[in-house]
Amino acid sequence: MDAMGESSGSATEEIGSQLLKSGAFWEECGSIRQASPPLRHRSPLGRSGSRNTSPSRQKAIKTKPRGLDEETVATISKAVHPDIQMEDNIWAKLPEDLLNEILARVPPFMLFRLRCVCKHWNSILQDNSFLKFHSQVPSHGPCLLTFWKSSPSPQSSVFSLPLKTWYRIPFTFLPPWAFWLVGSSGGLVCFSGLDGLTFKILVCNPLTQTWRTLPSMHYNQQRQLNMIVDRMDRSFKVIAASDIYGDRTLPTEVYDSKLDRWSLHQIMPAGNLCSSKMAFCYSRLYLETLSPLGLMMYQLDTGYWEHIPAKFPRSLLDGYLVAGTQKRLFLVGRMLYSTLQSMKIWELDHVKIVWVEITRMPPKYFRALLRLSAERFECFGQDNLICFTSWNRGKGILYDVDKKVWSWVTGCGLQSYNSQVCFYEPSCASWRMLIG
Repeated sequence: MDAMGESSGSATEEIGSQLLKSGAFWEECGSIRQASPPLRHRSPLGRSGSRNTSPSRQKAIKTKPRGLDEETVATISKAVHPDIQMEDNIWAKLPEDLLNEILARVPPFMLFRLRCVCKHWNSILQDNSFLKFHSQVPSHGPCLLTFWKSSPSPQSSVFSLPLKTWYRIPFTFLPPWAFWLVGSSGGLVCFSGLDGLTFKILVCNPLTQTWRTLPSMHYNQQRQLNMIVDRMDRSFKVIAASDIYGDRTLPTEVYDSKLDRWSLHQIMPAGNLCSSKMAFCYSRLYLETLSPLGLMMYQLDTGYWEHIPAKFPRSLLDGYLVAGTQKRLFLVGRMLYSTLQSMKIWELDHVKIVWVEITRMPPKYFRALLRLSAERFECFGQDNLICFTSWNRGKGILYDVDKKVWSWVTGCGLQSYNSQVCFYEPSCASWRMLIG
């Protein structure tokens, strides 16, 4: 799995040396653009008195893509180090524990490239000693996973928020079903789809390319699904709520990976759902409902539903529930004031059972994300990070609730009109949960 737009080593060194001489470079969608240094205290006329139009004399004009007028272009300076000759007789005889220590700290997306080194490194992702070291190092951090259907096989890309880089992930190891993305948790990714006319649910680990098909539900049809990973228990659960077409007679079903079976629970006592999106936080699953008005909360430990009479803000056009850390639950939606629209974020006050506004999207971001009032958008979150994506714009906006910072997310992983996006935290250790 290679980073998009990666150039060869010799070309990189040559470009890097030029960039160090010029001072800075911009990186956008995997390509490197060279910026000429600004000229100071120079006359617009040459020595002969005529206008100098030489490219070396012209002032660098920074342009931005159309529709991204508000995007901040980061300038990064990196030192180019010369190649270091590594002695084969030394590095080929590293102790096993030291080798695992080194590989465990390699960014997870680079591990695919290292598997081509030798047979031992190819099997390192499933080695017990390596997984032990990998589980002890700090997490790589959150990423954005995009998934879209294409011929002959589905495509996927991951945007690393810490590294600010897009990577491709091959999904050719999955069976040829009609998939759609359910979500991700703890390094695992859940899909649901049709194998012919049979509804199936699949859980996989993209890093280790291992997957597992779940047994059929008692009422096996398309349902609202949510997957939760328990790292301490080394297991995962999948909650199947009501039917996506609004069938209220179906009981809630929960899959337990340790038991490898579905269990039946209470029927959700709700009439009309506002949205098919669900949010899971602090062992509770939340849905928006119109009848009764407010939220429906499913407690995973008891298996029962409970109504929360939290009235929605006035003039709310469309809302999404987003789970934060601990008990924090957010509501994100568009507001309509006469002919004007805006995007706001609220947090649920669990004591007063009311939505409290915490921020609103700056107008410049809102206008760039949604040019038309009828445009649809998606919203999802993880660990107090909230991401907005537009179906037609091929770009996204990230909001950090803790830092109160808005930023753009662009790249080829968001360009497909039918791409599905979710937060994803890469992990090699979670593959053991897929062993039956």
